[in-house]
Amino acid sequence: MNGIGYKIKKTVLYILLILLSVVCMFPFLLMIVNATRSGSEIMKSFTLIPSVYLKENWATVFKYFNLFLGMWNSLKVAVPSTLLCAYFSAMTAYALAMYKFKGNKVLFMTILIFMMIPGQLGLIGFYNLCTKLHLVNSYIPLIIPAIASPGTVFFLRQYVLSVMPPSLIEAARIDGASELYTFHRIAIPIMSPGIATMSIMGFIGGWNAYLLPMIILNKNEKFTLPVMMATLRASTDITANQGAIYLAVAISVIPILLVFAFFSKYIISSISAGAVKE
Repeated sequence: MNGIGYKIKKTVLYILLILLSVVCMFPFLLMIVNATRSGSEIMKSFTLIPSVYLKENWATVFKYFNLFLGMWNSLKVAVPSTLLCAYFSAMTAYALAMYKFKGNKVLFMTILIFMMIPGQLGLIGFYNLCTKLHLVNSYIPLIIPAIASPGTVFFLRQYVLSVMPPSLIEAARIDGASELYTFHRIAIPIMSPGIATMSIMGFIGGWNAYLLPMIILNKNEKFTLPVMMATLRASTDITANQGAIYLAVAISVIPILLVFAFFSKYIISSISAGAVKE
């Protein structure tokens, strides 16, 4: 009976997981189908059957902006900002978790406070600063601020405390390893699942960034993909361009899906490691 009950529970669990997967995949399927339909078809009815307007929608997208240029510009922002965020946040989190110094808790509480402050509050001052430094129409203001990421620091600090024993760091010091050597050769490999997880989130944030690039950039050839896509959504033919909008969104999601597919094992190992109790 116990064996039969276990099989029934397992079957029910699999069915629920399949249903959940279908629910999660449905918006992507609808987006792909609508990318092949005309605006009038989308407005009139709902269907999961692809239509024949993919070529026309593709031409409409390139009528308003260069899709591949937008993707390249977004990559130039997302990749460097992700690398900077991952490295410096990992270093900060490691220091907060492993070094016991005066003011450690105060500094950590300050980071928590900054997590609660909306970034939009400083946009005017940030733009004025960029204007004085002649950084308008530059990607530097979109990349450098990624070094200071309170949310990433908080997550990685908690992750370090859960997976890295202080005795391991002490043993490296006793063996004569420098602090930087210990961080790069011992701490980073242990932190890699957490770093990979937050890097994925950082890449998605940099790829999808809209408000700050819209404010800092005013040259069409420098626009990132979300800003370019906004020109299509704001066009006078927005109803007729519904299919083109869906097509642009579907293509813009591809890099994010690839990143998730490639690094999903790191996310799973990060969650599993955080659940382990000594």
